[in-house]
Amino acid sequence: MKRILAYRFSAFGDVAMTVPVCVEFLEQNPDTEIVFVSRENFKDLFDKHPRLKFHGISFDEYKGIFGIRKLTRQLIKEFKPDFVADLHDVIRTKMLNAIFFRHGFKVYQIDKGKDEKEKLTDVWNLDKVQLKRTTERYADVFRDMGFSLNLSNQLRPENITKKDIGFAPFAQHKGKMMPEEKSFELARILAKTHKVYFFGGGNEENEILTKWEKQIPNTHSLSGKLSLKEELKKISELEVMISMDSANMHLASLMGTRCISVWGSTHHFAGFLGYGQSEDDIVHVKDLSCRPCSVFGDKKCFRGDYACLEELNIQKIIDRI
Repeated sequence: MKRILAYRFSAFGDVAMTVPVCVEFLEQNPDTEIVFVSRENFKDLFDKHPRLKFHGISFDEYKGIFGIRKLTRQLIKEFKPDFVADLHDVIRTKMLNAIFFRHGFKVYQIDKGKDEKEKLTDVWNLDKVQLKRTTERYADVFRDMGFSLNLSNQLRPENITKKDIGFAPFAQHKGKMMPEEKSFELARILAKTHKVYFFGGGNEENEILTKWEKQIPNTHSLSGKLSLKEELKKISELEVMISMDSANMHLASLMGTRCISVWGSTHHFAGFLGYGQSEDDIVHVKDLSCRPCSVFGDKKCFRGDYACLEELNIQKIIDRI
């Protein structure tokens, strides 16, 4: 049995995207197991395969270069990996990689395509093309080790009756969120014919969604009320999830639930569409040449008016239900 030690520490959605890749890899390579190292609160994402083991850590225990050195030595001693995979490629993992290398390990590292993404998000570039999907970039790391891996890009719904709509109207950055009044109106219209569950997190989001629940009949806010395991179970039971380009889209993919995704300043061309989700379920303003201006939605609007979200017609979402 070959053991692969893989790590990615954030962001939440990107970590969730690794799971279907790992599962399909293990199914196609039965003589392997993966030990995945990430933040301890991500544990419940990784219960999809018996040979996918999770090792949660808190970086409060591994601060600075000496903490990273301590972590690396512990991982080597506990797991004795045959292969090491860096699925993150940030300063912290580069430090890990260097210490693994000094201990005689070759580290296989993701190519995030930074130059391609920089070109894609240049507002003066009118030649926008689809880049390699992030899940394929993860898969390439395992392929570089010499293993075969063909991704199906198919959802795997659980064998249960799926009903109701989930709606996650928030994202980390303004460039990825519809205006609040549009989201409220969308929820109001959908709740006339469907039970709508709100998903969110953090005190401000909890407060807004609790207010919406009181104002819109046939809705229920789950924001701040569920553990990650409970939230994943609920998502698995939904007929459809409506999400911004955010972690909730990737949680829907993980649970085999169709997701209608809304994109503002970001674009699925950067490779972050949820695994197994259809491009037909993407809702965006297509005729803005400045899109995407950002990979993550964290840049201020080049035009100053966030037309990519202000001009978005919620009827496009309703039509896809």
